Amino acid sequence: MKQFGGALKEAIQSVLPIFAIVLMLSVSVASMETGILVLFLFGTLLLILGMGLFTIGSGISMQPLGEGIGVQLGRAKKIILPLIVCFVLGVLITIAEPDLTVLAEQVPSIPNMVLILSVALGVGLFLVISMIRTRKGIPLSRLLLIFYAVVIVLAFFAPNDFIPAAFDSGGVTTGPITVPFIMALGAGMAAMSKSKNAQENSFGLVALCSIGPILSVLILSICFQPEPQTSESTILIAQTTKDAFMAFVEAIPHYAKEVLIALLPILGVLLVFQLLTRRFHRHQMLKICVGFVYTYLGLVLFLTGANIGFMPAGRLIGAQIAGSDYKYALIPIGMLMGYFVVSAEPAVHSLKKQVEEVTNGAISQRAIGLALSIGVGTSVGLSMLRVLTGIPILPILIVGYVTSLVITFFVPPIYTGIAFDSGGVASGPMTTTFILPFAIGACDMLGGNIMTDAFGIVAMVAMTPLITIQVMGLVSKMKQRKKLTKVRHELLQIEDDMIFYDKEVRE
Repeated sequence: MKQFGGALKEAIQSVLPIFAIVLMLSVSVASMETGILVLFLFGTLLLILGMGLFTIGSGISMQPLGEGIGVQLGRAKKIILPLIVCFVLGVLITIAEPDLTVLAEQVPSIPNMVLILSVALGVGLFLVISMIRTRKGIPLSRLLLIFYAVVIVLAFFAPNDFIPAAFDSGGVTTGPITVPFIMALGAGMAAMSKSKNAQENSFGLVALCSIGPILSVLILSICFQPEPQTSESTILIAQTTKDAFMAFVEAIPHYAKEVLIALLPILGVLLVFQLLTRRFHRHQMLKICVGFVYTYLGLVLFLTGANIGFMPAGRLIGAQIAGSDYKYALIPIGMLMGYFVVSAEPAVHSLKKQVEEVTNGAISQRAIGLALSIGVGTSVGLSMLRVLTGIPILPILIVGYVTSLVITFFVPPIYTGIAFDSGGVASGPMTTTFILPFAIGACDMLGGNIMTDAFGIVAMVAMTPLITIQVMGLVSKMKQRKKLTKVRHELLQIEDDMIFYDKEVRE
């Protein structure tokens, strides 16, 4: 109960800032209908409760399972079986990710199942590459440089309307279910690695697995040459508090089914893994099963609150500001919302805790949180500028990724792994259910092209933390050098004093 109280407090602190921002906007530049405000209030309550349950559940279920499988794969002498297991795990977990279905519906002329299977195969393939990288000790920066170069080249041949959706897919497929599991899997494999860089190899799996979907969607869009499609959606409005309550009651079974389908493959993996290895004792298995129940309930409540409560509010606020005399206020307001909304992403808490644990506190949760907030705030501000001006996304992405890849040659490798992992972690359900609708609402009101101007915001959110976290690594490196120089200077001074003292004694 004490653990749940701590998780609930953390959830309240994460959600409260964005809640306050929306309330202030609703009584100033973006007045909201009462029904939407009531939905938002109910959604906030579910969001807080869901995040609290998810934080506890993923910590006692996903983490030990992922680490356990990672350790067993790391111990295997022959590499073929671990590679097959990684591929199957990547495919199963990706197919189960709820947000992937949403992405499939946004890409026209490509059958949903074709897109889903292609993206899943991409993630499976890059999980295999991650396994090889961990075994062979290949630097992450080298692989990122190669694969992002391929991505950028392919982007020049893809239809312009689908470049944003392709880059969005990298963030969508690394959602709240896959991230804790994949990160723990990486930590487990790295722990068994004989490489001296085991700590650095704990990170990077999410980063590489985010590239597979981008490549898949780009290749599919080139092959299928799909026609552009506009985004159509209606805003849910509740007339009374009872209507709002019933909207959530009616939505819960849908998200309960989605999350159950998403978790079943992982539960199947747990069962098979336990039967083959007998790694967990009865008490541990019971604890993990309880953790899965917490995770399930938490995600159901979180996704219901985000989709039913936050999505209509985000779209309406975006439209209201864009239609006012202060439409350029979209940029600072977007930056402010982006700064705080990343704290409400469920997988962000998993990332921050693992970073602090793996580095033994050398990189604090607070430092990672600050770098993520600055990065996401910047990305949302740039996205709002795109909505207002229609600037193409590809040049921004090229500049951003080239900058982040250049920085990799100057920072400690562990910061590169954390930074590129954080890109997929930051672009979670809060981005797709609140920030994206905010951009769509503004774009629709301004008469822009939603496919090219609004979509792509998930990609922007996934890109900027790569730079801010690595810049944090650069600052840390410079501070360490300065401290080392100071210590050397002090040692030399002591040595000079001792020589002088010895000389005085002799005289």
